[in-house]
Amino acid sequence: MKIIRVSLLAWVVLAVVNSASMSIAAQPNIVVILADDMGFGELQCLNPERGKIPTPQLDAVAKSGMIFTDAHSGSSVCTPTRYGLMTGRYAWRTRLQSGVLKGGESLIAKKTLTVAEMLKTKGYHTAMIGKWHLGMMFDGIENNKKGAVKPGAVVTHGPIDFGGFDEFHGFHYARQMDLWIDNGQVTRNIEAVEMLPALADSAVNYIVSRKGHDQPFFLYVPWNAPHSPVVPSKAWQGKSGINDHADFVMQTDDSYGQVIQALKDNGFYENTLIICSSDNGTSPSTSGLKQLKSAGHFPSGELRGMKSDIWDGGHRVPFLATWPGKIKAGSRCNDLVCLTDIMATSAEITGYKLGKSDGVDSISFLAALTGSNAKPRTNVIHHSISGEFSLRDGNWKYIACPGSGGWGSPGTKRASQQSKAQGEPLMQLYEMEKDLGEQNNLAAAKPETVERLRAMLDTQIKNGRTTPGPKQKNDATIVVEKWNKGSVKKKK
Repeated sequence: MKIIRVSLLAWVVLAVVNSASMSIAAQPNIVVILADDMGFGELQCLNPERGKIPTPQLDAVAKSGMIFTDAHSGSSVCTPTRYGLMTGRYAWRTRLQSGVLKGGESLIAKKTLTVAEMLKTKGYHTAMIGKWHLGMMFDGIENNKKGAVKPGAVVTHGPIDFGGFDEFHGFHYARQMDLWIDNGQVTRNIEAVEMLPALADSAVNYIVSRKGHDQPFFLYVPWNAPHSPVVPSKAWQGKSGINDHADFVMQTDDSYGQVIQALKDNGFYENTLIICSSDNGTSPSTSGLKQLKSAGHFPSGELRGMKSDIWDGGHRVPFLATWPGKIKAGSRCNDLVCLTDIMATSAEITGYKLGKSDGVDSISFLAALTGSNAKPRTNVIHHSISGEFSLRDGNWKYIACPGSGGWGSPGTKRASQQSKAQGEPLMQLYEMEKDLGEQNNLAAAKPETVERLRAMLDTQIKNGRTTPGPKQKNDATIVVEKWNKGSVKKKK
């Protein structure tokens, strides 16, 4: 009888272990690939009439999956968008009220849950390969001077200790692209032109390394391109027939393709959700905009503005998703989506229950991916480089400043002077379905709509969250109309 009991116990234990293993193995891999400064109109599949740069790899992703036509980054510049993607929380709730970080302590607080940390609790192996740009220290100090940090320096406040990743290969940000980091240490110096190929190779190598493992993985690949320095590899120079930026976009597109091909070659593709997007719009200065337009290429498509701006060209980004058997090939979705939503979507996919302070600005779009007509997100808050706010609610977009809020013309200071002189409102209101290019300011004609949207914006700021749940505290005092407190930051 005793032998039977032992055998029965062993059988029960084995069944539980097998069940858990099957549950983990059934979880999909999640791969998020993010371009740097690649506007909505850079892709042929999104801008067929005014896009002249070939993007066959991303076009293939669109053909195999879903195009989101109304997806937005959390900001029109780098650092805040990356914070939002990692945490499901708008970055303007932190100490960073405008601009981007250069270095120093992590913008992500230890108490703040990240996507990687969340997925690790569900059995995932997590890796990041690319650009961090959320704070970094070298041997315990902040040192951003090129050449000052040497191989062997210990890295803290990075993806391993503050992002929750098991593995990291890449660099901090564009002005420190001479350093290659492996996990928690600077391992070598690198030339800027070598960075994109090195990241693509590292991403492919990581995928190869996971072959034979039952454990699902989360792979986050934020490229350095086509952000400046604009340095296409020799094999890509002149490919576009337009300029270096266009060549770099083509090389970036090919890098997406390398990662996806590696997933296919190693048997992961069929059970992987792949999201391809960008952190903000194209840079107007480093892209050679005059040359692009002369060639008939418009990086923002029909949208107004570019990187840094509060207009949609600053933050409406390419957003493609593919997941065989789950996402219908060749489908389109017009739902409002934000990169902050990757956290809640990943949580729903894996069955993780977000806590009261987790992902406070994150709403799952899993229903949209799987073909449901549900539209869970009804509004989203936009933010510009100089810290100006905008609220999109359904078809209406309220902007709490005059002008671009960034580098675009007219800038906020000049636009405020013009508006005051002409007796016009010092804010903007657009009906997006009829006015995608944000040309017809209806603020004076629709004061009740302005009032409603401003009240909604103030409430969502005050509540510390935009999702249901108990109120949370912001990390700093939030000033909505920064343009009225000082001049707009000059472009660097």
